[in-house]
Amino acid sequence: MKLDNLSIESLTQIVKVAKDQGVAELKVEAKDFKVSVNFVTAPAQIHHVAPLMQSAPVAQVTAAPASASAPVKTPASDAGLHVIKSPFVGTFYTSPSPGKPNYVKVGDKVKTGQPLCVLEAMKIMNEIDSEVNGEIVEICVDNESLVEYGQPLFKIKA
Repeated sequence: MKLDNLSIESLTQIVKVAKDQGVAELKVEAKDFKVSVNFVTAPAQIHHVAPLMQSAPVAQVTAAPASASAPVKTPASDAGLHVIKSPFVGTFYTSPSPGKPNYVKVGDKVKTGQPLCVLEAMKIMNEIDSEVNGEIVEICVDNESLVEYGQPLFKIKA
């Protein structure tokens, strides 16, 4: 399959659909890179990835500590809250690297553009920034959890 101007989000969705449909092998070629994926009973194994242009800032994360604080679920209603959703499928990390403090916790005041977490997709780390000024009222997922496209990550009282 050949695609030009393929975004990481599009590629992630293509891989997810192929895996869900039971495809054994997938090859994607775009202007700047080639990807070959073999699906086995374990998660997908990527055999070759050439450089890919990034639009989001990158932080290097290998694994987050298992003892990182769990999300606190408080409000029952989302009325008046700004919900930040996952822009793609990936693994959610609450801190920039193991042993480092979490970006934010419930009750923290945040500003537009402030990093909230890292989402890893295909070994690429993407910081997810706040879209509004406000207070974190809920962290919707646990550290090191797999998140889906459009899944709520944070609820912020603007």
